[in-house]
Amino acid sequence: MKAELLGVSAELLAVDPLAAARRLLGATLVGRGTSALIVEVEAYGGPADGPWPDPAAHSFRGPGPRNWVMFGPAGRLYTYRSHGIHVCANVACATDGVAGAVLLRAAALESGLEVAQRRRGDSVRPAALARGPGNLCSALGITMDDNGLDLFDPNSEIQVQLAEERPAAEGPRVGVSKAADRPWRLWLAGRPEVSLYRRSPRAPAPDQSD
Repeated sequence: MKAELLGVSAELLAVDPLAAARRLLGATLVGRGTSALIVEVEAYGGPADGPWPDPAAHSFRGPGPRNWVMFGPAGRLYTYRSHGIHVCANVACATDGVAGAVLLRAAALESGLEVAQRRRGDSVRPAALARGPGNLCSALGITMDDNGLDLFDPNSEIQVQLAEERPAAEGPRVGVSKAADRPWRLWLAGRPEVSLYRRSPRAPAPDQSD
């Protein structure tokens, strides 16, 4: 299948969170004056009674007023504030009614560098503009108002273009205190835009968590 044909359907993300993360790694986010290659992602599951129980996921306690997007359909943007400050973006996966999402952790600007620089500030180096989930949203102009946005709608202000899967490095997720050892963080090796791994101080010792 040609790479340019891969990004036409959200059905490609109607899979388990880790498979969806592999499909989003190396995809391109386009909109609001920028385009960026996704170079780092993290997969998140759902409630205890779902197919991928994940106590670190916002959906673990079931659907609510804010996390309903995580329960599908696939291809919708789920936004939230980290520590009440930074906007972070996830892409819903799996099937409608089943929770799963992929956190967009880092991206490399391919166009609109000056636009992203104005949003982040002149002192930020290009490789760091969209490094980290909060910085990614800031650089690409993603806001809380984008919650529920369909990334595959050609009329959406932000769209995702999937490409062929790339070889991925993998390791534990960043900053989570539960299910901390799952190798559900994926990144493109050698990219300077990838964030550093930081284990939560509240997480159990390595190899003592699932």
